[in-house]
Order: sequence, then C-alpha cells, then structure tokens
Amino acid sequence: MALKMQNVSSQQHFILNGFAELGDLRPVLFVPFLLMFIVALLANSLLVYVVVSQRSLHQPMSILIAGMACVDLCLPVFFVPNMLLSFLFDWKGISLIGCLVQMHFIHFFGAFQSTFLVWMALDRYFAICTPLHYQELMALQRFLKFIVPLVVRNMLLISLFVSLAGKLSFCRNVMNHCFCEHMALVELACGSTAINNLVGLLTVFLIPVFDFLFIAASYILIISTMLRSSSTSVKALHTCITHAMVITVSLAVALIALLSYRIKNELPAAVRVFFSTMYLLFPSCFNPIIYGVRTTEIRQHMLTTLTHWKRLVQTEP
Repeated sequence: MALKMQNVSSQQHFILNGFAELGDLRPVLFVPFLLMFIVALLANSLLVYVVVSQRSLHQPMSILIAGMACVDLCLPVFFVPNMLLSFLFDWKGISLIGCLVQMHFIHFFGAFQSTFLVWMALDRYFAICTPLHYQELMALQRFLKFIVPLVVRNMLLISLFVSLAGKLSFCRNVMNHCFCEHMALVELACGSTAINNLVGLLTVFLIPVFDFLFIAASYILIISTMLRSSSTSVKALHTCITHAMVITVSLAVALIALLSYRIKNELPAAVRVFFSTMYLLFPSCFNPIIYGVRTTEIRQHMLTTLTHWKRLVQTEP
C-alpha cells in the first residue's frame, strides 16, 4: 500500500471527477455549460468592444465596467473548455503543473470579480456622496491609491496559497471537482495541511469577505445619501439597490463554495461542485446584463453596434 501511494504521488497526475454521481447523465451537462460559456464570451466581448470603440464611453465607470468584462471574458476560458471535454469525451486527466497553473488563473481572475465591484462602489460613492470632487477623486493618479493595494493583495495571496499547494505530497489523485480548486486539491494531500487551510481561509476573508463588507458599507452610505437628497431619482435609487442585491447573491454563493471545504457540512458533493462552478461562471454571464445593458448609454451603443453588424451581414453577397 505504501508503494502504491508513493507511485500516485510521484506520478503527479490527477483525475477531475466532478458530478460523477450523475453517472451516464453526466454528458447532459455539456449543453447548459456550453450555452453559458457562449453567452459569457459573446456578451463580454461585445461590451469590451463597445466601451473601447466609443470615445463617449471613456469615463471612469464605463472603463471599470469594461475591465470587469475583461475579467469575466478571461475567467471561463481557463476551466469551461476542460469541463466540456470531460462531459462529452470523459477526458478527466490533468498534471500537477497543469492543475497549479489552472488554479492560479482561476483564483486570480476570480478574485478580481469582487475587486472590480469594490472599485465600482467607490466610483458610485464619489459620484453621489461627493459630486463636486468626483472628477478630481476619479483621476487616474488619485485613483491608483485604491487600485494598487488591491492588485498587490490579490497577487500575493493567490500566489502564496498556490505555491504552498504545489509543495504538498499527494496520497490520492481523484479530485471530486470539474477544475483545480485549491481546497479540492489540498484534500488529496498526505500529512498535515494546516498551513494550507490557514492561508486559504485567510485569503477568503481578505478578498471576498473584505470586499463584500467594503461594498456593503459603500452602498449603505450611498443609499442613505440618496434618501436624504430631494433631487434623487427613483431610477438611480432602484439601480443602486439592484446592484447591491446582485452583489449580495453573488458573494453569498462564492462564500458557500469557498467555505464548504473548510466547515463540516452535509452538502452533497455534486451540490458543492455546482456552487464552486456557479460562483465563477454566473457573474461572467450576468454581469454584462446587470452593469452593461442596464446602463443607458452603453445599451444604446451596444444596440447601434449590433444593428450595424446586422446590416453588414445582410449586404454581403
């Protein structure tokens, strides 16, 4: 037995066996995940193109929305194609190096999903609570003091727990997941993983939890300011409340997924994998609608662009 475990460890090759409980029904998942992948790619690509190509949209909030769209465009590329191949052709193998690389990019871009929401909350706070100083506060030179610390935080924490995971020895090689999630890999290790658990938990609290608390505080101040203002429009208040609700739901799903590996619970494995997948893929599909289509100026330019492309296609011989 010891020799067999050593061989597994030395091979450094893993089997991604997410949704194995579905058995022969597992290939059915190919269709919904493919559709979500296509929606994420097309919607975010269109949003980035519109903001970049229209000079009138080169405003702080629109640029932040385009930045979040870039994150939502890149993130699914690192795990959805592998999932689709696994569902359709039962290709489940991945090397340790491939697993660590995938883990790094997934968690790195995943961290920026909430980080961009922090920057967007700051933009709304400055615009509504300090309108006279908005242009000054949102100038790039001034706003960098909010950008740089969070970028450094994300890079350091993600790189730290990925490098620690890479130093582990593994007794098992079957991962009950559809992609290389940090704790799903750590669970396969031999010996103590206390430091990995600690750093992973620290990352959860310093990135999504901290971001959520900061965003919640910002929106409470924003909404209270709007309620006190006689000039506040119902539309602006409704938009802020909608954003706050969407952020709450998205981060709640993220916390369920991230903490389910660290807290004893009765969640079935398939449900845990589903939450882990959705907290990454759900925002990529719906952020373009929530933050792009619902923004009047961006929506108008998106419709104009789509109409122009349609005419080009119809005029081609």
